[in-house]
This record gives sequence, structure tokens and C-alpha cells, in this order.
Amino acid sequence: MAVAVATPERELEAVRQRGFGLAYRMLGSVAEAEDIAQESMLRLARAEEEIEEPLAWITTVATRLSISVLRLARRRRENYVGPWLPEPLIDDEAPDPSAHAEVAESLSQAFLVVLERLSPVERAAFLLREVFDYDYPQIAAIIDRSEVNTRQLVVRAKKHLDANRPRFDADVELRDRLLARFIAAAEAGDLKELESLLAEDAALYADGGGKVTAARKPILGRARLARVFAKLERKSRPLGPFSDQHVHIGGQPAHVRCWPDGAILYVRSIDVVDGLIQTIRVVLNPEKLDHVRVDVPSSSVCHRRRPSCSRFRPQPESLLEAQARSRKRIDQAEPTSPRP
Repeated sequence: MAVAVATPERELEAVRQRGFGLAYRMLGSVAEAEDIAQESMLRLARAEEEIEEPLAWITTVATRLSISVLRLARRRRENYVGPWLPEPLIDDEAPDPSAHAEVAESLSQAFLVVLERLSPVERAAFLLREVFDYDYPQIAAIIDRSEVNTRQLVVRAKKHLDANRPRFDADVELRDRLLARFIAAAEAGDLKELESLLAEDAALYADGGGKVTAARKPILGRARLARVFAKLERKSRPLGPFSDQHVHIGGQPAHVRCWPDGAILYVRSIDVVDGLIQTIRVVLNPEKLDHVRVDVPSSSVCHRRRPSCSRFRPQPESLLEAQARSRKRIDQAEPTSPRP
């Protein structure tokens, strides 16, 4: 009996979410993670024998596919224009934003950027061990390595990451207040207030991908950043009014800015350390914003409620079209990916 029939729908959704969550942490791409999750679920549905542990099965498939896709993505990113940032994945609304903080932070842009230092296999072993709490024999079977080698991969990954692993202030409300004050100060052109919110060695990374105007190198320093943001707000004011929606990405404060017609302009997130803004990341590349959906309040400057706002509004894909796109992307990576 096929597993798609034998497994309850709610459990299947949890299985799909596992595949997506692992693939997104591996790749930093929502589109590619969705493709891998979809391909994994199709293989699960086509299984000739019932799978006793669908969650473990999907983890193996998604990990192996992600390793192969990441190897190809690394080559593309070598020619990327300007800083490369992960596609922003906005957190679901929850009563307690600090709940499951460790898991949430593994979705933060800061953490995903640091993971780029690892090889694809190191990244897989590290995530399976540190985020998904798999034991070493299980990880070894998934990545097709010996247990000794798997332990070495995780140890090596930790050494690479320890010096650069992001740390964040635990006070969620403080972080949110800092972002609100920063936005207000930038809009007012208040350089003194902006500098008071920024760490001395604060840094800005802007990802335009060569598609839109954005700084192609990091901008560093408190005073310089204050001038940059005050100037940007002043120059963009005639193009507004804009709508800002406060969100969280990997538990960290962020906001989505939309044009008056509801199209997304950018997603900006911040890292707060020792009560000051340490790092600002702005994703402007429209190809990385197509999946973003936020509600625009009826009281916003858009003057009417919109169910969502997005940079582009493509025609809905049919199931067959989605499957074909997914299959094409996975086929490109398949030769280096053993099937479980």
C-alpha cells in the first residue's frame, strides 16, 4: 500500500515541513527548499512499500538532495553580484516569540550566512546533529559516511562556526523597540539618535543581486551607516508613502517595506548585541522576495486592506507545472545524490 494512503494528512504535512525545514537551512532558498520538499513527498507517495517512519525517510531524502543542490548553488554564488543573503523566511505569528528560540535562531539570516562557511556535507552533518538532534549512527547512514568520519565532520563544523556563530540579546521586546526607534530616527533624519542605536562597528549588507540598485560591498561603521540611512529615507520620501510591516525572521526583528501599490520593496532585519544594532541585512533582490506574504493593516498608508503584498504577482502554477519545475531542478543535481 502506498504511504500517501496509509499516513494521515496531518502527519504528511508534518513530514513535508520537516523536508522543507531541513532543505531551507541547507540552502537558504525558499524556492529550492520547496522543490526539494515536493520532490521528496512525490517519492514518498510513489513508494511501493509502506514506509514505517516517514519522518526519518523524508529527512534522508531531503538531506541527500540538498547536498547535491547546494554543490550546484555554490558555483552560481561565486558569480553573484554583491553580498549574497538567504531568502527571508518570515516567522509564523506565535503567542510567545521566544518559544523554541534555539530552533528559531537556526532560521535566522545571521546563522544561515555563517553556515555558508561549511562544505555541503559538513553543513548537513552539523544541522542533523545540532538542530534536529540526530545521533551519530543515524547521521552516518543519511550522509553515507562512517560514524567516525561523521563525528569528525561535526567537530570540524563546530570549530569553523564557534568564532563566528551569531549571538543575540535574549530580550525580544528590547530588540523590537530598537528596530522601531531605528526606523523612526531614519525617517526623521536624526543622525544623533541613529548613532546612539548602532554599535561602533555596525555593518550593513544589502543584497540586490544585480537586479536593483544596492551597495555591492558591506558598509561599515556607526557614523557612516547613520548618514546612509538618513540619506536613503530622505531620497525615497517623494516615492512614498510606504507601508511597513514589523515581522520576525528566525526570531530576530525585521520589517517588510511595501510600495504604495502593495509591491514589496525590501525586507530588512537586524541583529542586536549588547543592547545595540550590530548588523543590518537588507534583501532587495526581487527574485528573493516573490514568496514573501504579509498582511497590510487597514490603517496603513495603503488606505485599504490587502490580503498580501509581493514584489511580483505571477499567474498561479498548475500542479503539473510545479512538478515539472521541481523535477527539472532536482534532475540537475541528481547524478551526485544517492537515493536512499
